[in-house]
Amino acid sequence: MRILLLEDDRDARDYLVKGLAELGHNVAWESDGKAALRLILTDDFDVLILDRLVPGLDGLTVLRLAREAGCKAPAIILSAMSGIEDRVSGLEGGADDYLVKPFAFAELAARLVALARRLPINDSTPPQTMLRAGDIEMDLVRRTVRRSGKPIDVQPREFSLLEYLMRNANRVVTRTMLLDRVWNFGFDPKTNIVETHISRLRTKLNAGHEGNVIRVVRGSGYILATDEA
Repeated sequence: MRILLLEDDRDARDYLVKGLAELGHNVAWESDGKAALRLILTDDFDVLILDRLVPGLDGLTVLRLAREAGCKAPAIILSAMSGIEDRVSGLEGGADDYLVKPFAFAELAARLVALARRLPINDSTPPQTMLRAGDIEMDLVRRTVRRSGKPIDVQPREFSLLEYLMRNANRVVTRTMLLDRVWNFGFDPKTNIVETHISRLRTKLNAGHEGNVIRVVRGSGYILATDEA
């Protein structure tokens, strides 16, 4: 599933992102409520996992505004606020579930499975399983990549890197953004890990084609351009 995680505690966030990714979920995260709301309104998610007490906008306010804007994705509220009134206000505020901190990751995983069972099979906005950017196609279920119909063999990290670039096609993404989203680094490791993976991925994508589909924007970052002119 495509999951949005709002959590401002770095250790908790890294733990959840790692665990959810190991279960095969695609996780986007934010630590600020306002940033999370912007992401919810511009992307499609199957489930929202929202910490209640975060900077910017609190999790319940984010959920309320998302619901008012038409977001129907099931939501789980995470909170150390364990009182009955707190849980009731969370559920009445639009949440489908309320999980009190601290909790076992296995419990969160089980609740996600339960939420997935409630998702309508013939929903008008089914979970996204394919990404397309220009002549590049990515199957998120089979974990395969094709360009102009021809399969491209990519490693797991290259797949994640390309997925992020495709979701942001024709927009500049910085090195810091890639370290943050693809490697889950909250710091600069002072290595050329991004440059190395970009180079390998670009070589694979460019094989048999003219021009660079992944372009360097000097001083800014990288862009996956769908028009290669």
